Amino acid sequence: MKSNYAVIGLGLFGSSIVNTLIKNHQEVLVIDKKEENVDKFRDVATEAVVADTQNELALQQLGIGNFDNVFVAIGTDLEASIMTTLICKDLGVKHLICKAENARHAQVLEKLGADEIIQPERDMGQRVALHVMEPKILNDLKLKGELAVVEFELTNEKFFNQSLKELNLTNRYQVSVIAISHANEEGAAIPNQSTIVEPGDVVTIIGTRKDVQKFEDLATK
Repeated sequence: MKSNYAVIGLGLFGSSIVNTLIKNHQEVLVIDKKEENVDKFRDVATEAVVADTQNELALQQLGIGNFDNVFVAIGTDLEASIMTTLICKDLGVKHLICKAENARHAQVLEKLGADEIIQPERDMGQRVALHVMEPKILNDLKLKGELAVVEFELTNEKFFNQSLKELNLTNRYQVSVIAISHANEEGAAIPNQSTIVEPGDVVTIIGTRKDVQKFEDLATK
């Protein structure tokens, strides 16, 4: 079943999220208090709305609690970010992902019940450093607990020209492929069991940090 998404705040960060979701053919509601920001997405988003998300009634009327995933991507207005997060949780949002400007902001969002908290500049700095240290690792995202998401180019011929069903990575290596980008195609796609792994593919995998590291070592030989 396809998930639906709402993105609140259409600055650089929020706009990037929206563009990625649209590119992957997802249903997206976009919300911002500035009409000029909303206008950019009127022809491409599922729905584009000008609204003050500190107004609980406005979010209630938009049915925000019915969305599977809501991104609070509000920039430097910390009060708006905090109030919007609080209202979204009160209205029953299933999965709430929030942008934080700093560590203190992140702590407040966590206490309000945000399911995921992202600090873009901090996270990007970590990824750039990791990429310089190990060029084959294109992206490394730490999650809460033991889980990790890593993106890298798969170079071991052992895995080429087989479907994900045939490779059976979950049972053999305790990792799952959640996105794949073929060398001859633009952008990444969510794979299924019939997806064929080809030379030059960039894969995004999820698993425990230990299992991800073991599989990455094998897959990039």
